[in-house]
Amino acid sequence: MINITWLRTFCTLAEVGHFTRTAERLYMTQSGVSQHISKLEEQLDTDLLIRQGKQFSLTNAGEQLYKEAGEILQRLSNLEQRIGEDPPYEGLVRLMSPGSVGLKLYPQLLTLQQQHPKLVIDYRFAPNSDIERALANHEIDIGFMTDISDDETVSCKPMAQEALILVTPAATVEPSWKQLIELGFIDHPDGAHHAGMLLTANYEQFQHINDFEKKGFSNQIGLILEPVSRGIGFTVLPAHAVAAYPKPELISSHHLPVAVSETLYLAVRRQQALSNRLHTVINEVKKWL
Repeated sequence: MINITWLRTFCTLAEVGHFTRTAERLYMTQSGVSQHISKLEEQLDTDLLIRQGKQFSLTNAGEQLYKEAGEILQRLSNLEQRIGEDPPYEGLVRLMSPGSVGLKLYPQLLTLQQQHPKLVIDYRFAPNSDIERALANHEIDIGFMTDISDDETVSCKPMAQEALILVTPAATVEPSWKQLIELGFIDHPDGAHHAGMLLTANYEQFQHINDFEKKGFSNQIGLILEPVSRGIGFTVLPAHAVAAYPKPELISSHHLPVAVSETLYLAVRRQQALSNRLHTVINEVKKWL
């Protein structure tokens, strides 16, 4: 391998055409410049300069080396600059979150991308287990989870609270236990967990989600409230998912006497050095939540 330091000295000398000025430009001694050139000639086993007293000219090999080395050094310089740069609004950011918070964050992140077109947002909706696995496998940069990860490679920090909401068809004004039993439950991937948290705190009759007849299931966050709006059953969802439903006049959102919230955690890989663009997204998300 050609020594890059010697090569840079040689190219500077060929450009400047003078040993003393080359030494000044590189903050070296003149003897140091001469030593670099001699070592480079020894390494390449060929003469690069035709020395004529204090003057010199390039040999054919020197001309060829200067021409090609200049391009190489420029590419190396550009590479060093790119590697050293860490712009806050450029580059790919890969995220995952549960559907509810995604409904809140994704439109906001698209607005951020519109403001900074070199920022690229890759957003996936997924349950906690998939988010944890994707982080551990370096498939995403940031995760938002509703539970603390058991994976020792994943670090979770509380970031926000999201209220859980009981949602019924619009005709239900004050949902009694009897009415909920008659309606039946519209399930979703976190349905049992969310219903257990909220209903345990507000209905002493509640023991298990199986207390209710299961009237349907959907794993599409934007469609879970569709059967509720048609009077088919009730469900429990985080507030962001309820707020995003496009037909609020067809449902009733009930804030029960005992409020229950779900903690949202910021999840990243332990020991991960976060780039400036990741800090940008995290800080913006904190504002929105």
